[in-house]
Amino acid sequence: MKIAHVITGLELGGAEMMLFKLLSTMDRTVFEPLVISLIPPGPMGPRIGELGVRVETLDLRRGFPTAGAVVRLVRLLRAFRPDLIQTWMYHADLLGGLVLPLVRAGSGRPRLVWNIRQSDLDPRQTRRATRIVARLNAGLSRLAPDRILCCSERARQVHLALGYRRGILSVIPNGFELERFRPDAQARAALRGALGIPDATPLVGLVARFDPQKDLPTFLRAAALVRAARPECRFLLCGPGMGAANPQLTGWVADARLGDAISLLGPRADTPRVFAALDLLVSASAYGEGFPNVIGEAMACAAPCVVTDVGDSALIVGATGRTVPPRDPPTLAAAIGCLLAEGPDRLADRGRAARARIAAHYALPLIATRYGDLYLSLNRGSR
Repeated sequence: MKIAHVITGLELGGAEMMLFKLLSTMDRTVFEPLVISLIPPGPMGPRIGELGVRVETLDLRRGFPTAGAVVRLVRLLRAFRPDLIQTWMYHADLLGGLVLPLVRAGSGRPRLVWNIRQSDLDPRQTRRATRIVARLNAGLSRLAPDRILCCSERARQVHLALGYRRGILSVIPNGFELERFRPDAQARAALRGALGIPDATPLVGLVARFDPQKDLPTFLRAAALVRAARPECRFLLCGPGMGAANPQLTGWVADARLGDAISLLGPRADTPRVFAALDLLVSASAYGEGFPNVIGEAMACAAPCVVTDVGDSALIVGATGRTVPPRDPPTLAAAIGCLLAEGPDRLADRGRAARARIAAHYALPLIATRYGDLYLSLNRGSR
């Protein structure tokens, strides 16, 4: 079965990573993939190519699709003759819906599946162009796609309210590689040793890119409150922009008076080792999350999580951690303090329960099977 994946871009984002994991897991004797990026591929382009998957680009600038892009996409799809087109994110969903009649006129009747990755369209936080495309898609959803997949229940609810076609909206969450993301005592000891943090010292971390969505000020204010009550605690920030070269971040750290109690690691390729070193992972996001990968990855490494109630964060964590309202440093600090007060043995129990929850509900093979079953069912229906 030929599957054409059309995606807005191939940067280091959640949708791009999920596409990569899906392509690396699905049976290539059953599914033959093609990936088409609307804009020039970012770092995930070469990684997908290394899987032996053909990657094409329309070389669009960011914004609305052009006539030239439409023509090029139609030519690529007609030449590939897909049984199914899977689009990822709003702009690709829109373009896929617009070109579908032209593709069907020249290469059979491929099915179309949209994939929605965003759970919040707050006009204060979301670009106007993105909101326009999302609303255009709401109308187009009644004509073009055979199925619309959301990465989270929150995303499904938001888009139902926006007017997306109810009967074809469903949820397939992100999946996680339990072999890569796992508890690792050696990695824990090595990273803590490199940072000068004894094994018994509580270590609380936030792993994310430097972005307003992640609400670093709330995390840092909460960390300062935790530090005041428990001076032995240490903190860690990891991700793009989370290094000492970021003057805005270092200014916030200075304002919080965390000093040498916080380590700024910047971007790391070894995030499983970072998660393994933590006693708690915090997600302090204020808005916009759908299904945060970082929470599932940390839980798979047996790190309990304290999360804000944004997107499906609370659903992922369940009873293994704590959920608090966004933008509330005292409540976030209290939740962190409560879990740390349980002691290392109880935290270890929570960590094991967190990994078991990911294995039961979000293991990558389970999620890839759900995608594959959907593709095959739609293909059988088309015949």
